[in-house]
Amino acid sequence: MSNHTKHTGAILNKLANEGSMNTAAEPNTLSVERKENHQSAVEHDLEEMMAQVVSVLPADDVRFEDDLLKENLEEVLLMLVALHGEANGKELLSTLATYFDIQLSPGIVYPALHDLEDEAFLEMHPMVRTKEYSISNEDHVRATLEATMVQHLAFGLLLSAFLPRLNSL
Repeated sequence: MSNHTKHTGAILNKLANEGSMNTAAEPNTLSVERKENHQSAVEHDLEEMMAQVVSVLPADDVRFEDDLLKENLEEVLLMLVALHGEANGKELLSTLATYFDIQLSPGIVYPALHDLEDEAFLEMHPMVRTKEYSISNEDHVRATLEATMVQHLAFGLLLSAFLPRLNSL
C-alpha cells in the first residue's frame, strides 16, 4: 500500500471516528428543536461541522466549488432545513451565502424547495408573508443524504487511488 493510500485511509478513518464520536455525544437525528437563539445555534452547528471536515483533510482551506453546490443543491437544502428545524427560502439563501460563499438566485433555490416538497422530503407551512419548510420524512432524507455521501466518498477514493499512478504515466 502506498503512503498516499495509507494517508487517505487515515483521513477517512479519522472522519468516520469524528462522526461516530458526535453520534455518541448527541443523538443523530435531523430534528432540531427551536431555541431562543436559534440562528446562532445553526451557525454554531455549521461551523462545528466545517471544523470537523477541515480537521481531517490535508488542506489548509476547504472551499466548495459553486458547480458542486449547484449539482447537490437538494441535499444541501435538506441539510440546512434540518439544521434550522424550519426555514424559509430567504434564510436558506442567507445561509448558503454565508457558509458556502455562493450567491444563488431565488429562481434556483425556490424551485428546488418545491421539488423537494413534491418528492415528500419537505413539508411547506404557509405563514403570513412567507413559507416555512420542514423535514417531512427523516428516514427518507437520511437515506438520500447517506447515498449521496457514499457516492462522493467513493469518487474521492477512486481519484485518490489514481493519483499515485499519474506519476508512472
